[in-house]
Formats: sequence, C-alpha cells, structure tokens
Amino acid sequence: MNLSNRRAEYRENLREDILDAARQLFLVHGFEDTSIRSIASKVGASPGVLYHYFEDKQHIMAVLVRETFSRLSARLEAIRADNDTAQARMRRGLRAYIEFGLEFPHHYTLIFVKPNTIEGNERIYAAFMEDGMKTFGCLRSISAEIVAGGFAREQLVDAEELAQSLWVSIHGLVSTQISIKTFPWIERMRLIDRQIDILMHGVLRH
Repeated sequence: MNLSNRRAEYRENLREDILDAARQLFLVHGFEDTSIRSIASKVGASPGVLYHYFEDKQHIMAVLVRETFSRLSARLEAIRADNDTAQARMRRGLRAYIEFGLEFPHHYTLIFVKPNTIEGNERIYAAFMEDGMKTFGCLRSISAEIVAGGFAREQLVDAEELAQSLWVSIHGLVSTQISIKTFPWIERMRLIDRQIDILMHGVLRH
C-alpha cells in the first residue's frame, strides 16, 4: 500500500472513530449536552481536526441519521423489490426491521428512542425527512400492494394507516427489547415470531 492509500485509509478510519464516539456521547449525555470538544477528546484528537471532517455537531448527527437509515433501507428495499408475494414480503420486511434494531441497538436507540433536538437544526431535520421517509416508504409500498390486491381485511383500506400501525407495533417490540432488561421475557426469536404472526393475522383477509 502506497503512502497516499495509507493516508486515505487513516482519514476514513478517523472519520468512523469520530462518528462512533459522537454516537456514544449523544446516547449517554444527549445531543444538546455533547460538545465538539468532548467528541474530540474521546477520539484523542483536537477539536480542529474534527472540523476537517464535519462542519459542526449538527452535521455529525445528520450523518449518523443518514447512515443508519441507509443501512436499514438497503435491507428493506431488497425485500420490497423481489418477486415474492406481497404477504410474504411484508412478513420478511417486519422481521428485517426488528432484526436490524436488535443487531444495532445503539444506532436504533439514537435515531428512534432517544429524543433528539431537530427543531432549528435544518440539516438533522432534512436527514430524518429525506432518508427516514425513504426507509418508511418500503413498508408503505408493500402495505399499498396488500390493500390494492385485496389481501387485507375489509376495514383496512388506507395503506398509510396500515403502514403506520405496523411500524408502531414493531418499534414497540424493538425498543422494549433494547431498553427493558429486567422483565422475564420469553426466548427472543419466539417472541418475534409470535408478534409477526399476530400482526399478519390482524392484517390479512381470512
């Protein structure tokens, strides 16, 4: 590896270290109470070094939001676009969402559970509205197929209502599994299977 490649690798690694440090500090102390200086200290760099990568902490938070949604969206989009039935893709999409949240609990908690100040932070708001809604669009699209195809229960005629109701349900499962450790949960995969079964039974026409 030549010197130029080593420098590029170092810069990329440092950028990832900054993002990881920021995510941890935002989770522990909150977005408002985390400073650029504290992030720089955690990675062993000067604040000036961080400004070579990010304009400010709002920029850092926006990147964390976009990267998390990008990872989740890639999984859901692959399911949305394949040739399986809408019912099967819905079931797989719900599972993929749940598994993502449990595989990346810190990413999930920062984006969906911890309150983030986006009022007045246009860059963060844009990240949620653009990348977040694109990700939600995968669930909305499959919901629309189920409704349009006549597979849903008679009272389920609004695809947006269906998509939002499903998201609220699976979000509840993920967030409680991450945050509530003292409850005597049944085996996790069994709980996930049963939750998805209940949701699909409530959605599909019989």
